Amino acid sequence: MQQTFMKTKPILPLVLSMSLPMVISMMVASLYNIVDSYYVAKISEDAMTALSLVFPVQNLINAITIGFSIGANAVISYHLGAQNHAKANAAATQSILYNAIHGLLLTIVYIAAVPFFLQLFTADKQVIDMGVRYSRIAFAFAIFIAASMSMEKMFQSVGKMLLTMLCMLSGCVANIVLDPVLIFGWGPFPEIGIEGAALATGIGQTLSLAIYGICYFTGHFPVRLCFTRETFDLRLTKKMYSIGIPASLNLALPSLLISCLNIILSAYSQVYILVLGVYYKLQTFLYLPANGIVQGMRPIVGYNFGAKEYGRVHKIYRTALVLSVCIMTLGTLLCWLMPGRLIGLFSTNADTIQAGSTALRIISIGFIVSSVSVISSGALEGLGMAPLPWSSPCSAMRCLFSLLLLS
Repeated sequence: MQQTFMKTKPILPLVLSMSLPMVISMMVASLYNIVDSYYVAKISEDAMTALSLVFPVQNLINAITIGFSIGANAVISYHLGAQNHAKANAAATQSILYNAIHGLLLTIVYIAAVPFFLQLFTADKQVIDMGVRYSRIAFAFAIFIAASMSMEKMFQSVGKMLLTMLCMLSGCVANIVLDPVLIFGWGPFPEIGIEGAALATGIGQTLSLAIYGICYFTGHFPVRLCFTRETFDLRLTKKMYSIGIPASLNLALPSLLISCLNIILSAYSQVYILVLGVYYKLQTFLYLPANGIVQGMRPIVGYNFGAKEYGRVHKIYRTALVLSVCIMTLGTLLCWLMPGRLIGLFSTNADTIQAGSTALRIISIGFIVSSVSVISSGALEGLGMAPLPWSSPCSAMRCLFSLLLLS
């Protein structure tokens, strides 16, 4: 089969060929995050604060749907490596079906809960109103996000990284283009403010899913979706959830902790909530590309483990770790050399820029060390050995420590 290149190609070229398309995709996704926030900040500082408060909940949706997809990715890759294509097909089918259910349930729960959630952090009616208006549109697309995540991990599990990059880039570019058009009403489009940012995000995610579907149905794909009795193998389901739940927790804990930090910081100043939200937007420029390396590494670790090529698994891990350290080193340098300019993208308030600059310098001290937890977690997920979510709290606690020092 064509994916046997995963156990025959030299390690560095293999990791680079699998990771670079994902790194590029993650960089564009980071840009979309920054652009989205940039245009929302142009509406008002209240709008940016509302987006900062909703951001953890959006991340929680992504965490649950991506985490389960990571479990499916590991199971599919392992069975492809072991040459058991029937089980790989069954895992892929279960992934799409169950994640769509996850997305539907999340939509119902979060739309109902978001007004009460926002009231935990602010009494400002304008901020709450903007947060609710943004959330109702953004969360309505959760089912499309969930299905898109499953398709993404399914494509990655067979080494289709360039196709994955195309699908992801299409959605991100559409979002970047639509943001100002829908927020400010360019051309024939009406000006719909913060709802426009949410709608642009949803349309971009739906476009990615549509392109995944076109690529799957029109091309030769090694894994096939098949809804038969054999598909619903409970052992596969348990395996995907046993990997997916810890992966979801690893992704979700920062969101839960940010919400807790927002409650603490609101007692000091709303400026600190804004600074924390800006930091988490900026850090995507580092952690999403590092996640791109993980996404490239995960299927080849799983494939080689399934094929019993244990020596290659160790070499893949070490190579991915070095690449991640390089990214984090660059990010640390940027945060120390130009923190004011980075914070200044989102606010012209001198107090906000000063507080944010100090926070960035402190928080960035841990970037390089975090490479170990990021890459190790990804490697364990690829091996089907779900890691405990011990690394996630560290980043959030650095944020709290940094911001409280400012008070």
